[in-house]
Amino acid sequence: MGADLFAAAVDRRLSRRAPLADRLRPRSLDDVVGQDHLLGPGRPLRALVGAGRLSSLVLWGPPGTGKTTIARLVAGAVDAELVQLSAVSASVKDAREVIVGAERRLGEYGRATILFLDEVHRFNRSQQDALLPAVESGVLVLIGATTENPYFSVNAALLSRSSLFRLEPLGTEAVVAVLRRGVAELGVPATGDALDALAVAAGGDARHALGALEVAVALAAERGASTVEVDDARGALGTRTLRFGVDDHYDVASAFIKSVRGSDVDAALYWLAHLLEAGEDPRFIARRLVIAASEDIGMADPTSLLVADAAARAVELVGLPEARLNLAQATVHLATAPKSNRVLAALDAATEDVRNVAVGGVPVHLRGAGYGGAAAIGHGVGYRYPHDDPRGWVPQAYRPDEVAGSVYYRPSDAGAEAELAQRWRRAGGGGAS
Repeated sequence: MGADLFAAAVDRRLSRRAPLADRLRPRSLDDVVGQDHLLGPGRPLRALVGAGRLSSLVLWGPPGTGKTTIARLVAGAVDAELVQLSAVSASVKDAREVIVGAERRLGEYGRATILFLDEVHRFNRSQQDALLPAVESGVLVLIGATTENPYFSVNAALLSRSSLFRLEPLGTEAVVAVLRRGVAELGVPATGDALDALAVAAGGDARHALGALEVAVALAAERGASTVEVDDARGALGTRTLRFGVDDHYDVASAFIKSVRGSDVDAALYWLAHLLEAGEDPRFIARRLVIAASEDIGMADPTSLLVADAAARAVELVGLPEARLNLAQATVHLATAPKSNRVLAALDAATEDVRNVAVGGVPVHLRGAGYGGAAAIGHGVGYRYPHDDPRGWVPQAYRPDEVAGSVYYRPSDAGAEAELAQRWRRAGGGGAS
């Protein structure tokens, strides 16, 4: 009894000293803000918990969106023992000990065990595999939490045995609601502008917002004020740091290139700034621009490849922060350039013929003839040298007969490609083989 009283006293003291975010953790699913698509009436996770038939699941979302809180509440709602591990520090041995305990708990007391594995993406493949038998047999219910795209980081076998729920970043209104709870807990009022500033800067992370609120309250107290003002909030925020996970990396890069392709220069510059602020490798950005110059612009503006290549060289020569200007210039050029994907389409079409059409090899008149004996076996015989003709070209077959009728390159009417197409056709191109 004495030990229990001592433990309870320790818990009370720790709760008073705990960070504000921990003290304000919701005590029921109804208290969770910002995840109504999962926890609202009739929504999937709420229905699963309400039915009492909880299976293993993966909670995927940015930091501070409630993954740990939801795991705890789910365990309480289904009256299961919750065991928490962090994949950052846990080992396979730790996981196996949890499994042994779950088997004993189920056999002796008939009580289910939920393993909450935070940052499950940090477990490697073999570590994740160690959990599979217990998850499959139902000895253990796994709730994995991850900030990374689980399709990249969680074993397919484990993912297929789990329900996947994606948590969204909290909207500004939801973060303000959380901050109002924090203000009430601390007993220090704050202006609406101060709460808005904290909420916007938090980027959907309630934990970050509450941490900043505690700093803002301290700053207000230091200047002898009884209310948190917007200047206190701004002072608490400092420099906002963008988090950049694996899926963020690909998603933002995708948005960047799609904005360039869509000729939305302002959107392209926004996503470029996002990449740079998040610490993306500038060489990766430069490579994407070089690819886009040929994939999305091509012959509609051949100078785009030169501009993108120059930006890539500037990144190597100058480095950040100055090279951000070179990347921005290239981004503006490519976004405002006329667009054509005809080079990509032409290469794909030619590749299809190479892969799928059986040919008899290189026509003999095109084969190499720069060695003794080549003429004796017919190599190069019949080849006509274009420069000997006043037009600079001669009509002759340059492909095997089997693919001679295929037209791969079909110029668009965009930008320089339209002029190129006219010049090419005047010279005898336009599909002639």
